[in-house]
Amino acid sequence: MRNPASGYQGIPRWIYVIATVGGLLVVLPLLAMLVRVNWSQFLPLITSQSSLDALGLSLRTSAASTLLCIVLGVPLALVLARGEFPGQRLLRSLVLLPLVLPPVVGGIALLYTFGRQGLLGKSLEMAGIQIAFSTTAVVLAQAFVALPFLVVSLEGALRTAGSKYEAVAATLGARPTTVLRRVTLPLVLPGIASGAVLSFARSLGEFGATLTFAGSLQGVTRTLPLEIYLQRETDADAAVALSLVLVAVAAAVVGLSYGRRPSAGGSARPDVQP
Repeated sequence: MRNPASGYQGIPRWIYVIATVGGLLVVLPLLAMLVRVNWSQFLPLITSQSSLDALGLSLRTSAASTLLCIVLGVPLALVLARGEFPGQRLLRSLVLLPLVLPPVVGGIALLYTFGRQGLLGKSLEMAGIQIAFSTTAVVLAQAFVALPFLVVSLEGALRTAGSKYEAVAATLGARPTTVLRRVTLPLVLPGIASGAVLSFARSLGEFGATLTFAGSLQGVTRTLPLEIYLQRETDADAAVALSLVLVAVAAAVVGLSYGRRPSAGGSARPDVQP
C-alpha cells in the first residue's frame, strides 16, 4: 500500500503561478542577453587580449580566494558551530555581515585596513609590502565577500550532522585533533565542497570591493566583471559576449555545487576508532 505522505505534491495551484513569475524574473533577462549576443563576432570578442587577460586573472584569483576561504572559513565555522564562548552571536553577525553589505563598502573597509595609510598598511608599507591596487588586493577583496558563503554552508552542515559521532570518538579515547581529522571533517566534507564552490562563484562575480580596493589595471587587477563594465562604455557587443561567458561559468559552478549535495540519508560514515 502506498504511503500517502510519500511524494506529497499538495501544493496549491496559485503557488505555481507565483513561482512561474519568480522564475521568469530570473530567466527572462538571461534570455534577453542571449538574444542580444552578436554570434558572428562572438569568438573574436571573447578572445581579444584584454578579455583573455581578464578571464585568466578572474579564474586565478577566484581559485586563490577560495583556498583562502577554506583555510580560514573551516576553523571559523567549527568555532561557531561547536564552540561556546562569550560574544559568539556577535562574532557570527560580524562574519556574516559581508552578505548584506554593499561590496563597495567592503572595498573601502579593506582600503583603510591594508592601504598605504591604513590600519595595517602603514606597517606593511614600511616593510616594503604593498597590498592595495595589486593582485593580492583582488584576492583579499574576493575572499572578504566570499568567506561568509563557506561559513554559512559548513556551519549548517555541522549543525545538521550533530555531534554524536564526535562524542563516541571522544568516549573511545580519541584526542580532539584526532576527532576533528577522522570524524568531523569526513562527516561534513560535502558541506565543505559546496561552500567552496559557492565561494568560488561569488569570487568570480565580485566587482565593487575589487574596484574600490584593487583598481582596474589590465593583467594585474582587472577581472572579468571589471572588463565587462569597461567594455559596456565602448563596445556593447563585447560586454554582452563577456557577460555570457561569465554566466556560463557561474552556471557551471552552481550546477556543480548542487550536483555534489548528498541525498537524504546518504551522509558519510566517519571512522570513530581512536
